[in-house]
Amino acid sequence: MMSAKNNSARFIFIFLGMLTAFAPFVTDMYLPSLPIMTSYFNTSISMVQMGLTFSMLGLAAGQLIFGPLSDKFGHRKPLITSIILFIISTFFCIYAPTIEAFVLLRFVQGIGASGGIVIARSVATDKFKGKNLAKALAIVGAINGIAPIAAPVIGGMMVKLIGWRGIFMVLLCIGGILLILGFHFQESLSRPRRSKEKLSKTLKMFKAVFQNKKYILYTLQLSFCSAILFAYIASSPFIIQKLYGFSPFEFSLFFGANAIAIGIGAGLSVKYSPKTSLKISIIGLNLCCWTLLLTSPFQISIIIFEALLFILSFMLGMSFTTATAIAMDAARNNAGTASAILGAAGFLFGSIVSPLVGLGNIMLSTGIVLVICVSAATLCYHKAPK
Repeated sequence: MMSAKNNSARFIFIFLGMLTAFAPFVTDMYLPSLPIMTSYFNTSISMVQMGLTFSMLGLAAGQLIFGPLSDKFGHRKPLITSIILFIISTFFCIYAPTIEAFVLLRFVQGIGASGGIVIARSVATDKFKGKNLAKALAIVGAINGIAPIAAPVIGGMMVKLIGWRGIFMVLLCIGGILLILGFHFQESLSRPRRSKEKLSKTLKMFKAVFQNKKYILYTLQLSFCSAILFAYIASSPFIIQKLYGFSPFEFSLFFGANAIAIGIGAGLSVKYSPKTSLKISIIGLNLCCWTLLLTSPFQISIIIFEALLFILSFMLGMSFTTATAIAMDAARNNAGTASAILGAAGFLFGSIVSPLVGLGNIMLSTGIVLVICVSAATLCYHKAPK
């Protein structure tokens, strides 16, 4: 499967895992420091939160840039370029003089971080096929689910010690490590397999991918599941801390437990056929989302509420892994572009639903958002070619 000239399977798995975790840590790790940054920049909460919004937009836009570039020039050069862009923008984020400059730099930082996440999926598709691809993407799927939840917990523990600038310095160091690994990474896309189209004709690659019905429907299903995850991330701090009265530290324990559930779900998904895994996840997600909506008028026991979130997280882990593997396998001939669209759609859907859960009664609004998303994911699942 790999020649002696190539990186070892262990290196590939570690490198792909780090690249996948990179983007969620960029968006979420500094979240606990938002109140501190409000005072530091002497601005409003909403203005500071724009840094999160713009980083997610950068992650979405950047994947649409680096995906086609990696199909044209191979994966190594675009990857190294994206990491260098991240390092430069992160350095200037640390010394941003105004909140406006910080928000703009966060957009650039998101673009830089996007290269890693889009190229990680493409490299996995290059290196593996069939069940091995599913195993490789199980790692990607598990980390993609765990990292957005784990990052705020880690950031919360760090902010008291090193402040918000210290968190960005940690991100800067991570970028440096990835750059070193990027130079060690051996190109996985051979010249004969690269796109022969001129960059001005990259729209043709997007057209080819968008005409792939199987890829599109499984990408949409994955994106609606990503929206469920982001809705949970956005609402659970307020629900668990304000409605149930738990401390930030106790809340981090809930967060950690659910992160583990996503990892377990992603790992177990490869034990079954993709069809079986996806069916189980869709049924489980519907049961959890509808139960959360129907019980939203009542403050159910925290044990029941957390049990529902744990099962929901487990089912998301199964869905992330399986849907990603099926979608990427269906668009193997345009892996970079396909990975770009898949990743951009997930962040785009997440940026849409995150503010919606805060409208009105947060329990009710969260339940409504979850049911709409799971219903749409279920429809995509049933319409997709098997």
